[in-house]
Amino acid sequence: MAAATFMAVRRSKRPLLAALAAAALLVGVRPAPRAVAASPGPVPRPASTGTPGNSADAWVPDSFVVLCFHDVRDELRERPDPYTIEVRQLAREFAWLRSAGFQVVSLDRIIAARNAHEPLPARAVVLSFDDGLESVYTRAFPLLKAFNYPAIVGLVGAWLEEPAAGAAPVHYPDDKLTREDFLRPDQIREMQRSGLIEFASHSYAMHEGIVANPQGNLEPPAVSRAFDVAAGRYESDAAYAARLREDLDKSGAGIARLTGMRPRIIIWPYGAHNHTADGIASELGMPYGLTLELGVNTPDVAWSGLRRALIPHDVTIADLSRLLERPPRPEPMRVVQIDLDYVYDPDPAQQEKNLSRLLDRVKALGINTVFLQAYADPQGTGTAAALYFPNRRLPVRADLFNRVSWQLRTRTGAAVYAWLPLLAFDPPDDDPANGHRVTAMPAAQPAGRVRRLSPFDPDVRALIRDIYADLSAHAPLQGLLFSDDATLNDFEDATPSALAQYRQWDLPGDIAAIRADPALAARWAERKIGYLTDFSLELAALVRADHDDMRTARNLFAGVLEDPTSRQWFGQSYDNALASYDYVVLMAMPWLEDKGRRPDRWLEGLIARAAVRPTGLSKTVFELQAVDWAQRNRPVPGATLAAEMNLLRHGGALNFGYYPDDFRAGMPAVEAVRSALSLNSFPGSD
Repeated sequence: MAAATFMAVRRSKRPLLAALAAAALLVGVRPAPRAVAASPGPVPRPASTGTPGNSADAWVPDSFVVLCFHDVRDELRERPDPYTIEVRQLAREFAWLRSAGFQVVSLDRIIAARNAHEPLPARAVVLSFDDGLESVYTRAFPLLKAFNYPAIVGLVGAWLEEPAAGAAPVHYPDDKLTREDFLRPDQIREMQRSGLIEFASHSYAMHEGIVANPQGNLEPPAVSRAFDVAAGRYESDAAYAARLREDLDKSGAGIARLTGMRPRIIIWPYGAHNHTADGIASELGMPYGLTLELGVNTPDVAWSGLRRALIPHDVTIADLSRLLERPPRPEPMRVVQIDLDYVYDPDPAQQEKNLSRLLDRVKALGINTVFLQAYADPQGTGTAAALYFPNRRLPVRADLFNRVSWQLRTRTGAAVYAWLPLLAFDPPDDDPANGHRVTAMPAAQPAGRVRRLSPFDPDVRALIRDIYADLSAHAPLQGLLFSDDATLNDFEDATPSALAQYRQWDLPGDIAAIRADPALAARWAERKIGYLTDFSLELAALVRADHDDMRTARNLFAGVLEDPTSRQWFGQSYDNALASYDYVVLMAMPWLEDKGRRPDRWLEGLIARAAVRPTGLSKTVFELQAVDWAQRNRPVPGATLAAEMNLLRHGGALNFGYYPDDFRAGMPAVEAVRSALSLNSFPGSD
């Protein structure tokens, strides 16, 4: 089974697990050609997702892989399920692990290696079984004893309790099972006495989705704020943390009653966790967390987020060999930047139709990433006066980002990056940050610039921190895209707080004096570049509190790469951005830069300049323009876009896409750009 088949497995009768595991399992995997045509592309991740080299022998010392199994049956026709494996297949996989030189180890061996007590073998594997099904005892346990393989078994507390008379069957999650389908106390104790099995919490009752937005989407309970439909509000941060604590504590206490000890491992339902959940689990004695993120666990991977590969029913020995011998490689990014303003409609029925069109279009394009607008800007000013998620500082045009992001992720497989300004916010009149805008030295303010707030102002920074923190709490996302408003030109910022900051940098508190000395002007520009970058990374850290594996990207003007001296005009640096973010989204827009007469030569020049940097091509996303704004918003023909994409690809560019996409009008035409844009057409070699 090729890597892409892992994604196809997700389209199962267990929709929430299927959808979430799709995101976690396929992160960073480059699909093989034979299966990719039937599946949308997986989520791109930076090179750190994998490990150096192309064999297990090249793994970093003391690294290991965790394999995740579920149900084990004599024959799959007993209860067909993509996560069920036949016992004879499991036996073949165990035998192959031994013959291929892999060593199955316990968590204790992993801990000893991390503490420098005992090095791990070069091919270390940890086995885990989720959900506490009885088949782990009746079918897997005899094999584990025969091979003398240790394993971790996750227990869901609610599924282990004796049901009350007349109680409904267990929901697993869509199967209707009975208590008899799960491990019994005597079986758990026997497995524990063997010394081979360590029992982990798989939560008490978080293996079912909760309503997480006004539209009723069911999302992972460990990372989502529950939405009370009757009251029309979300649970507070305190209530969210209390709910997690109650569940995990109840799970740990139940396992202690069965085994005599509380668990030290949490297997996160759906692989979903965040810093809050990690902290609560650790406080309750469970610092070791297992996820569903595919990859090798190198020594730098946090205990709270250990990676696991979910093994489906049709995996072959050849597939398993590829998985273990060739760690996943990051996949090229194919991206479309989407205006959520085009989805919004005051009529809920029309809004749902708009969303359906968007989902169909993303699937048809075969892309793996969407940059999704999280703020409202229907007039195209570039400044956010309202947002599409609940927050404490700006008006909410509609609580829509959560719904659209979730649907994109689970229905199309695309990674969703929340696209937000860094500085271009327009707070209400009564907000402390209102009017605290970037200003230029006298008579130097360029006309038509996007209105931005001064990043040097404490009230502004507090406002923007609150906005990003609220995005984090209320939005499922895989990344952040900082918009192109993150600039300070060579006349800005002249606010009192900015001038005070310059003095702290040992510069004159007067822009004219700084500009009069080329050395001071250059140092001033570098300090501003670093200041904007540091502020954006501070915001990214806030969002990572709820999205541990989130990626970062930043829009840059092409001129910053084309002419290094322009860093002073923009307050942007290509090399600084390469070093600071997972991706640099270069606005490779010929007509915006007045290069429309020979766009091919201009694009080739951008590729060449990026290529001389060691990570230039792997971390740069070349974003083309689908509209010529200078010509009354004339659409760029799809054939032109496709030709530019082919030029980028042939020139060595790995990541590219376009903005804007008008899915309502079908522009650009899918038929014109799909073959050049879709990873289904050019998946790369396996």
